[in-house]
Amino acid sequence: MPGRDIPLVTGQTYHVVNRGIASQPIFTHAHDYQRALDTVFFYQNVHPPLRYSYFKRLPPKERKEILDSLKKEGDFLVDVLAYCLMPNHIHLLLVQQEERGISLFMSQVANSYTKYFNTIRKRKGPIFQGKFKAVRIETDEQFLHISRYIHLNPYTSYVVKKLDQLERYPYSSFAEFLGIRSTNFCDKTVILANFSSKASYKSFVYDQADYQRELEKIKHLTLETLEN
Repeated sequence: MPGRDIPLVTGQTYHVVNRGIASQPIFTHAHDYQRALDTVFFYQNVHPPLRYSYFKRLPPKERKEILDSLKKEGDFLVDVLAYCLMPNHIHLLLVQQEERGISLFMSQVANSYTKYFNTIRKRKGPIFQGKFKAVRIETDEQFLHISRYIHLNPYTSYVVKKLDQLERYPYSSFAEFLGIRSTNFCDKTVILANFSSKASYKSFVYDQADYQRELEKIKHLTLETLEN
């Protein structure tokens, strides 16, 4: 993966997006999404002792021992504050904890998942469109807006048709924020500290749902007009 023109700063928070080449799908089955999430969790650590593809082949007892050891060390390249996996792209809200942490983390995740994707489908070549995009979060207002934007993505893009289906979307951290599901790698405390309850955060997200969907529709119509 090519290097970045502007270095990412340790201790800062970034909205990171990576897309499939020409917006082609990078997830087509439930096990694709789960593989990507497992890879994110594994390569969040500074010192994974082996490649994820090798780790996956180990007996369950050995895998648990390795994960327990990594959790005990608590050394991370990045903290994951929110995430959403969509059919052709990934949204992550990340805090860089080590020098070049985000770049190394994204490179390891992309390389590992690409090898998996290509092996399963008997294909070769990249599946991601070169450099990932990263925007630094500069204000508290922007921080909360981006978390809402990430969690609304399945609804905005009509991957889920109705708003009440959003909290059941299995490849987003939104269900974790509502206490419906949990993982070992998403740190929800930073965002939820700004709200009196999980229900309050849910209301905050839903408040802009139709507005965000309408903006996305207008953007697509504009692009279609420019292309015609």
